Amino acid sequence: MKPANPIDTSLALDGEKRCDLCDGSSFELVARLDRRGRPLDTVACTTCGLVAHAAIPSDEQLDRYYADEYRQDYHGEFAPSDRRVSRAWKNGRRLLRQLSPYVDRGDRVFEIGAGIGCNVKAFELAGFDAGGIEPGVGFQQYARKCLLAHVDNARLFDLRPTAEHDLVLLIHVIEHFNSPRKALAHMHSLLRPGGRLYVECPNLAAPFARRSRMFHFAHIHNFTPATLSMMALRCGFHVERQFSTRDDPNLQMLLVRADEPRRVIDSTSYDQTMLALRRYNNFTYHVRWNYVWPRIRKLASYAAEHLTAKRTVRRLLERCRSHAELAATPARIHRAA
Repeated sequence: MKPANPIDTSLALDGEKRCDLCDGSSFELVARLDRRGRPLDTVACTTCGLVAHAAIPSDEQLDRYYADEYRQDYHGEFAPSDRRVSRAWKNGRRLLRQLSPYVDRGDRVFEIGAGIGCNVKAFELAGFDAGGIEPGVGFQQYARKCLLAHVDNARLFDLRPTAEHDLVLLIHVIEHFNSPRKALAHMHSLLRPGGRLYVECPNLAAPFARRSRMFHFAHIHNFTPATLSMMALRCGFHVERQFSTRDDPNLQMLLVRADEPRRVIDSTSYDQTMLALRRYNNFTYHVRWNYVWPRIRKLASYAAEHLTAKRTVRRLLERCRSHAELAATPARIHRAA
């Protein structure tokens, strides 16, 4: 017998469900199981094309899940392995290169769902005032104690709506909110006028996974370029740049805080979503050259990580300690004087 989902989301629609993007009430069932074969009803809004769980978990259910269970359930780890840290550090440096042209040294950078803390630390070491929050206890403790990153164990709505940040990072987090609209609206309040929000999440319009492996309890909402853009407008942002291409497995969008939210619904979005979901079956998904070659490269990178992860992490931790000692030196000199 397959284990049950942490929270039962295989429930019939009761006629009161509303789409978080467009407030629509008409949905098409697109899947009955999650990637592990457990019950999980997933639906697409027939008005805007946003894909989500049929039954949305409550805030209380998600708070418990993300605090204690998510990392073990999704990653198989409560505390991060060297391979995971090495991979996260590589990604943090990629984000720094990608986003540096849009911020100035000394700007306030803040990450929601900071995980291990590598993104926060990459920006901090580059001269930014960087911090973040992470609800998962094991990963947050690693960020704070090992990387010496300013990552607190907190949730988004614990933050006061004070406009004090220049750049907010949301890396593979928006899909985890039971209401992305409510979450983005709160992030809008954290940004200074003209501030930016960088969002990265799986791209449902691209073949990032075969159909039977596409859905997971933790991914409550699933976005295409169209639905993410519409959600941004609905929450008071406009898209400044989309780094990803149409077929990239992840969406990468840089949003700018605007003055007023706008409700704009693309009438073709639902058809685009359904076309993407029906594009491949399990066989045709795997025989694509665009699957085979990236898979070979990924397996090769995994092999390299096994060989280099411990050394990479050791050097990273040494750098973090040296940076902390250097930052503390002026304070010690001042106290001695």
